[in-house]
Amino acid sequence: MSEITTNWTRKEFKAYLMMYAANANFFESEEEKELIHQIVSDATYKEIHREFDGDNDYQSIQKILYNIDKFDYSKKDLSKLMADIQRVFNADGKVDTLERNMLLALKHLVD
Repeated sequence: MSEITTNWTRKEFKAYLMMYAANANFFESEEEKELIHQIVSDATYKEIHREFDGDNDYQSIQKILYNIDKFDYSKKDLSKLMADIQRVFNADGKVDTLERNMLLALKHLVD
């Protein structure tokens, strides 16, 4: 079990996960930001983004794994999360190599 924990709701976790995905290529497009804003309020977006910005990659992965376990995601739920991540990648009309690699890594982590 991870030593890194959070007290997020499912929506807050999903927003964090989408931010992580959106930053796979080190650039968060306006379309990706808009997609994430559809999940959480502007205030929550800013709060979660502040936390995301302060985390390194290890901390982000630990938080993602912790919340998948905490919310006891089923295989079906995880498939939906992966589809949502794919939507983030497609939001700006192009999926680059870094984004494809991120999706593969996340799928591997949650399997």
